[in-house]
Amino acid sequence: MIKKEEISFNFIQKEAQTGSYQGMRYYLEKKGDQLSATVYPDKFCFVKTPEDQKITREFPNTPDSMPDLIRWLNEQHESGRY
Repeated sequence: MIKKEEISFNFIQKEAQTGSYQGMRYYLEKKGDQLSATVYPDKFCFVKTPEDQKITREFPNTPDSMPDLIRWLNEQHESGRY
């Protein structure tokens, strides 16, 4: 399970944060007033992964959205795709 201690809102404000969990990678980045969260298989890096293998969701760029973002990451892992 991905935990809140592993993801830093303040870090994402400055640069993209990447991570992985049991076969699933994630890429988190600030895009204006949104936080973009992308998950993809743990086979290639973000840039080399084909777009059709990525799933992206946008969240409001506020600290209050972090629990929803982390919940979504864990739901994606539990979906069995990875």
